[in-house]
Amino acid sequence: MDLKITDLTLASSSIRADIAGFRETANNLDQRLSAAEDHIAATPDQEEELKSLRAKLTELEDRSRRDNVRFFGIPEQKEGSDIKTFLSSLLTNHFGIEFSPPPEFQRVHRIGPSHKASANKPRPIISCFLRHEQARQVISTAKARQPISLDGHEIRVAADFLRLTNDRRRAFLPPCPQRRSLDIKYGLFEPALRFLYPLLSPLLYLPIPKQESLSVSLCTSSIFFVL
Repeated sequence: MDLKITDLTLASSSIRADIAGFRETANNLDQRLSAAEDHIAATPDQEEELKSLRAKLTELEDRSRRDNVRFFGIPEQKEGSDIKTFLSSLLTNHFGIEFSPPPEFQRVHRIGPSHKASANKPRPIISCFLRHEQARQVISTAKARQPISLDGHEIRVAADFLRLTNDRRRAFLPPCPQRRSLDIKYGLFEPALRFLYPLLSPLLYLPIPKQESLSVSLCTSSIFFVL
């Protein structure tokens, strides 16, 4: 038991150190970004640096959220006084997940002020898992078992991305039916990486969202589109 507690303490300390490192790097980038914004009307090189800094800040923020999972549709007050125990029970009894070891959370809480919540629109619950693999397991299980309900309320699950990242991911959805009709396999990786294979001529003419600037890397059997 003492060994397990020591392992968990070390894991938690490592995660805190990683997050602190992300925050320090983000703060440094934010300072550079502020300096670049002061000269926004200057040379094209500075504008390119500004775009690069914004992209790095977005990536760092998304990486710092990689252990987070959002739960939507859970009625207000349903969690009682112990939200961590409630969520652990929900994942076992309604999602059917048998965790080994049991799920552990750094923090779990509702998002937003309570006075804005209502019976028809309860506040989301956000959880930060101690283990990244368990967070991914929850998301993949929810996708495979949907719909999942709790006392007649549909429960939805999502990764905790920035709004900008979510908008970029949604921008890839319209062409998906066409890709399926052409029997072209595709996938979506975090935070917004889509791959398609094999490298066939029809793939080269599929519509790509105009609002996104995409870089394309070709290999012998695959094509990668990266935001």
